[in-house]
Amino acid sequence: MEVVRRWIQIIRTKISGLFSDDIGIDLGTANTLVYVHGKGIVINEPSMVAINQKTGQVVAIGNDAKNMLGRTPAHVVAVQPLIDGVISDFEVAEEMLGYLIRKAQDGKPKFFGPRVVIGVPSGITSVQVRSVQDAARNAGAREVFIVEEPMAAAIGIRLPVNNPSGSMIIDIGGGTTDIGVISLGGLVNAKNVNIAGDKLNDDIINYVRGEFKILIGTRTAEAIKIATASVFENENPFEETIRGRDLVSGLPREVVITDADVREAIGSSIDQLVDAAKEVLETAPPEVISDIMQKGIYLAGGGALIRGLPMLLSENLGIQVHVPDDPLTAVVRGTGMILEDLQKYEETLITQSHELSPTE
Repeated sequence: MEVVRRWIQIIRTKISGLFSDDIGIDLGTANTLVYVHGKGIVINEPSMVAINQKTGQVVAIGNDAKNMLGRTPAHVVAVQPLIDGVISDFEVAEEMLGYLIRKAQDGKPKFFGPRVVIGVPSGITSVQVRSVQDAARNAGAREVFIVEEPMAAAIGIRLPVNNPSGSMIIDIGGGTTDIGVISLGGLVNAKNVNIAGDKLNDDIINYVRGEFKILIGTRTAEAIKIATASVFENENPFEETIRGRDLVSGLPREVVITDADVREAIGSSIDQLVDAAKEVLETAPPEVISDIMQKGIYLAGGGALIRGLPMLLSENLGIQVHVPDDPLTAVVRGTGMILEDLQKYEETLITQSHELSPTE
């Protein structure tokens, strides 16, 4: 019987591919990545939409909208339709998803809409799950599958999620950090905290305003973080020249910020991140902890690239921390692997369709 089900799934996948593209989406607060079955990752754009408030029309989406940030007329506003990884503006999110789905299909509508797997933060409510499903279906998806991001990231870096063996992953994204302990195709223990890339950007903005009396924007803070962020002192310090508005004179001013400044700015948030990881470990079953100690902890997401963070976590948790190749794309690669074998990953999905517990 299992062999028959397997062949039916393969045949359905082949037939579906003739009429539409299967699409995996990492729906992030800062960036959204799209994977197309058979093509790989085809889109990596900011989760941002520019709207003309006079007409209510969408002016730009993705990279074009981000380029407008802080440079638009008063009636054009660049907004993020996702806050902390979940939809905050349904209509704008629907527009963004429709744009991404059309672009992933090269702008050519298929006979049927695509099947879509979407990664969302762990622990979101059923109402939030439904809003993601509805937005994707209204944007043209035929079937919508939801998977929690720690699970998708673990699949993307090829951890044995379906084995009776514990694995731990920390996915540091733009809006949230997902910490998950996984075994037998499910999350044994998970925690979602709002300490991630956007919070670190805000920390840098507030530090520069307090210490240098200069006002900078989000894009400048992001650039500073990428160029200089480090949790340990370096032999060769990093530094970056920044420009902003002097809060005293109101005129433009230029200063040099170093990795020591950034380390002080983000220190409190990094400490909270370490404490959250400790909490997850403290409540995990002993047998699972034993497995994690043997395998180590895996980092995913853009935050995994912060210099020295894996070593800091290792020192504080007492467990080796690994950074896989290309941690930024771990979640979207996981959604792609789920698309290739929905039957295998049936239990990992929050909501499935047809014989996999339908969403109507």
